[in-house]
Amino acid sequence: MHPKVIKLSSIGPQASRRTFSESQLEADPALVAQGWELRFIADENRLREATELYTRIGFEVLTEPVRGSETSDDDCGPCQASAIKFHAIYVRRKAGNRPQA
Repeated sequence: MHPKVIKLSSIGPQASRRTFSESQLEADPALVAQGWELRFIADENRLREATELYTRIGFEVLTEPVRGSETSDDDCGPCQASAIKFHAIYVRRKAGNRPQA
């Protein structure tokens, strides 16, 4: 059985803007320059779990809030509120475990 695909346009006119933009999902260049690697975006329910896991396996972990929606629509308050629940998870090897440049 194939999964049902729902087109966002069929849900409502604002639905297609209720996703993260490419710029929101890109790694912060300043953090990358410091040796951080963007692993993934997590909601607040998985943030602690992922942080603990990466720490346990020997990584430094940095979490940064995902910027809010870039839309200027006043009727997209739920988009703004939803975006603040997500964080970018960056990791890097601990100082003693980093490869020498």
